[in-house]
Amino acid sequence: MKFAFSKVKVFLVAALFCCLLFSCAKKPNEEQVKALEETKAAALAAEKSLADKQKERSELEATLEAKKKELDQVKLEKETVLQKLEEKK
Repeated sequence: MKFAFSKVKVFLVAALFCCLLFSCAKKPNEEQVKALEETKAAALAAEKSLADKQKERSELEATLEAKKKELDQVKLEKETVLQKLEEKK
């Protein structure tokens, strides 16, 4: 049991040391800030483009479904007309 606590203590000390070591980083320079802003702008543009494409896709899928229903109705009408022609012969 003491062995498990000592491992936990060692892990916590190591984690604390790593946090202290890596948290003392210098501030980003202007070039890095500019690159970050450009990347952020590109990501936002990509997300907007994705949303636009998803909206367009849903509209096209709705149009496709409407056209399929229209096609089914036309096929049914065609069958009805062909049956009436066969009856008249």
